[in-house]
Amino acid sequence: MLDHVFAQLVSSIRHAFEEALLERQAVEERFQVDVFLGDVSFETSYSLPGEERPARIRVDVGLDWPTWSQTSYRSRLIGEEPDEPPEVLVEIAFRLQAIDGSPEIAPLLAVVPARIDFVGDEPLTRGETTVEQLVPADPASSSTWAVEVSYEGPCRLDEDVLDRPGSLDELLMPLGRQVASLLVRMGDLPYSFLSGDDPQH
Repeated sequence: MLDHVFAQLVSSIRHAFEEALLERQAVEERFQVDVFLGDVSFETSYSLPGEERPARIRVDVGLDWPTWSQTSYRSRLIGEEPDEPPEVLVEIAFRLQAIDGSPEIAPLLAVVPARIDFVGDEPLTRGETTVEQLVPADPASSSTWAVEVSYEGPCRLDEDVLDRPGSLDELLMPLGRQVASLLVRMGDLPYSFLSGDDPQH
């Protein structure tokens, strides 16, 4: 897996986010293999520098490398022409949590775009906005709230990327800058957050 386009994609996302001065939430990072289906997935989370742990505002990135993509990639490596180029399923979710009170959605939707460019011609499209209410076990404590906006879509890996996986570093640099900018703008939204040492959190 070290000399593999999927491993390079993981490395390039880390590089893009860290070049944008974002901090990785190490406890949230997972690399998994489905032993029954063979699918490979990677998940990681980043936040702005100096955020509390867990971060109140963060971005979660999920990459899924399905078995058929691995088959297509292997066919190309041995000189066969695959029916379809390999692709990665991508999800990018922006999450605001530990909010004090039910959040208004309109201010958030005013700062997030309808699409986010990733790699290739097809951008990731924004899905539905999710609002969560976390009810504590202690009835004397107040509920906290979270809101999440996610983007998802397939990323087809064309011949240029497959021939030069290292080019993903340059291709993903704009993503890192855009994500950092969005996290900053979300931090300026009129939400009230509970601090990490708040007894109700």
